[in-house]
Amino acid sequence: MSPAPVFRFAPSPNGLLHPGHAFSALFCYKNAQAAGGRFLLRIEDIDPGRCKPHFEAAIYEDLHWLGLEWEEPVRRQSEHMDDYAHALARLEAMGVLYPCFASRRQISAAVSHLSSPPRDPDGAPLYPGLAKSLPPARRKEMMASGKACNLRLDMPRAIALAKEKTGGVISFHEQAGGPKGERGDVAISPQIWGDIIIARKDVPTSYHLSVVVDDALQKISHVTRGQDLFYATPIHRLLQILLELPAPLYRHHRLVLDSAGRRLSKSARDISLRALRQKGYTPADIQKQWTAPSTL
Repeated sequence: MSPAPVFRFAPSPNGLLHPGHAFSALFCYKNAQAAGGRFLLRIEDIDPGRCKPHFEAAIYEDLHWLGLEWEEPVRRQSEHMDDYAHALARLEAMGVLYPCFASRRQISAAVSHLSSPPRDPDGAPLYPGLAKSLPPARRKEMMASGKACNLRLDMPRAIALAKEKTGGVISFHEQAGGPKGERGDVAISPQIWGDIIIARKDVPTSYHLSVVVDDALQKISHVTRGQDLFYATPIHRLLQILLELPAPLYRHHRLVLDSAGRRLSKSARDISLRALRQKGYTPADIQKQWTAPSTL
């Protein structure tokens, strides 16, 4: 008998949940129920500067109010840095990481002479490889100096190594549809991100590294999340191949948009579930309004 499928909802406690989070949580929860699977809640709190205990408490309160139940204990990323350090050490041993001491300002200055600098899917300028040309001995010397630095993924080398491991095929399976209608086995293009940061100088991991390690350790079989994360999936699949981790099935759902067609976000201080509750909304109201229409 095959094990039950495992789903997860993984918010960050860096603000109050809004209807977009409610849609994503309910989408995941209902998919888990329909599949006869397990539903896990994970708190992605690797950023101590932005993640706060009162936001974490609000996540539990809001999700309970929506009627969701999950298995205990809840995995909190901040309590598992050793897991990420182990994965990071494996990548370093493969020779796919290198130190970078450049600030965002220095990176912007390095590409300022270009009329149209290449950008990643999030719109940030691609890292121009300022530290990549350093000789290996100089890299080791700089890292041994104790000066804080980011660790970047040597993307061409990582892709080449992944292709060696897979026989040349690198893809993930999309069950629903990407932003351009992608479905089924999707060939990945992680090079669109350039040499991404895998561990930050202030936090010894990154979202990308932590999420693939967590998904593997928690035996996540189905990843359901918004289409805004579709283009992060190639990075996650690449890391899964390098670290020899299992590949979940992916389902990227539509986003909840405001009247101007902009997706809801914490940073824009869009209306929170707490505020809606204070206005008299019920969980049934939330489910009715945000499971059919795409706009708020």
